[in-house]
Amino acid sequence: MNETDIDIAVVGAGLCGLALARALHARGQSFMLFEARERLGGRILGEHSASGMALDLGPTWFWPDAEPHMTALVAELGLDAFPQHDSGTVLRMRDPNKDAEVLDQAVHGGAQRLSGGMAGLVRAISGSLPAQAIRLAHELVAVTDVGVHLELRFRCAGRETGSGETGETETVIRARRVVLAVPPRLLAEQVRFTPALDPEVVAAMRATPTWMATQAKALMTYPQAFWREAGHSGNAFVRHEQAVLGEIFDACGGSDPSLGGAALGGFVAMSPEQRTQFKLGMPMLVHSQLSQLFGEAAGQGDLHFHDWANEPHTCAALDRAEPASEPEYGHPALTRSGYGGRLHFGGSESAQHGGGHLEGALDAALRLQRALAPTRAPQPISALNAHCIERFAAWAGGQNEPALAAYQRTLHERLSSQAREQLTHYSVLQSLAETYDAALQQLAGLPFDASGSVLEQGWSELTAPVLQPMHGFGPTLLDAVLRFNRSSCAISNFPSEHSPDPAYVDAILRDMYAAWRTFALAGNTILLQKA
Repeated sequence: MNETDIDIAVVGAGLCGLALARALHARGQSFMLFEARERLGGRILGEHSASGMALDLGPTWFWPDAEPHMTALVAELGLDAFPQHDSGTVLRMRDPNKDAEVLDQAVHGGAQRLSGGMAGLVRAISGSLPAQAIRLAHELVAVTDVGVHLELRFRCAGRETGSGETGETETVIRARRVVLAVPPRLLAEQVRFTPALDPEVVAAMRATPTWMATQAKALMTYPQAFWREAGHSGNAFVRHEQAVLGEIFDACGGSDPSLGGAALGGFVAMSPEQRTQFKLGMPMLVHSQLSQLFGEAAGQGDLHFHDWANEPHTCAALDRAEPASEPEYGHPALTRSGYGGRLHFGGSESAQHGGGHLEGALDAALRLQRALAPTRAPQPISALNAHCIERFAAWAGGQNEPALAAYQRTLHERLSSQAREQLTHYSVLQSLAETYDAALQQLAGLPFDASGSVLEQGWSELTAPVLQPMHGFGPTLLDAVLRFNRSSCAISNFPSEHSPDPAYVDAILRDMYAAWRTFALAGNTILLQKA
């Protein structure tokens, strides 16, 4: 057993942990990165076919139109992206005894993939990190608050013991600040926290499903993409009780399959228990279903298969017990720090934007970068900027009544058009969007002098004090809206709107947070343009 004192410990070397470590290294902060697996990347997992084609057994796509962090990172690292193949017919099978229906539609909504697979992200980021700052095969088992430091206890596999044999040992690390970029349910089940974490945090950890935890993915490789030659996109949906693969897609390693082989990929529809039961027969089952959809040639490929439910560092017991088809992420409790600000939670499941996706991992990493930024004395605000902030604050202070009036107007317009669903949700977000747009116009028209402001990770030093008058505007508006709803005869016939339940209110608050984030980014951009 040994002890080491370090500044920042990042536990979990998936995309969030890697991206955070890259940012810490770039600004000269001392850190160590710990990973339970004997490889980097977390749920990013790649293999190669016999012909050398890269295969993604974990995340496959990103969406440039909706995922700016991933798009920017891919460009910054100089990685090559190509559009997911979607042209051609789509097959849908609802009855195993009948031929599949033929549809003509796009499926993946502008998704792109990386040449060489998503593992290229891991290689590009880890290649810039100092090797001495990375520790693999370190499984976190305990976190203890010992005052100035947090004590981390790791179980280390494959380490040489005192007798010269290889086995499990324990390592104790002391760190001033700790980031746990690990799926929350795994932390709740596998890590002992002393003293115990806040009950609200523990409840949030247990209630947050791990993305892909109970899923399995199959890829079948071929010499050529025969389905494209037959006019098929490679996309298929199988919706019957005997389905082996529920969703199938073209998994060729590039825009031109003739350059490196071809592949079809699919998400397994069978439960983890069924997959265990039919483990030996899985290749035959996958071959059979693909042949039924795409013809005899589809049964002649080589199968690559990965079951994430069998990954102890991905799938928690709660994930197996409560599989979630459409999980919700971004619980506010997972963005708070613990143990006096020394403990932080990361990972894609903690993200406010893009939760579960690679985009969410980067969103969480950016939040953590800001939380771990070196402290420095704030720069004085000039008289001109103070005057501009005062003018903006005066404007912001007069927006409560107009925003409520805008909500009422939108609500009545929705009722007049016979809308019946999500009346409060839509109307309050519309009012908030109008207020934020007006606020951005006010900021653009004020003569701020941002030339002397210090930039930190793309943020102007003026952004926080300038936007402070708008902090809490959304929740304040929602409180006024709920009071209005309770007294409004117009929606008294809509119980879910007249007296909304906590889940409905929480959904509105989450969208309000996303709107605030977009507004803050736009306001920061305006101030950067004035620099």
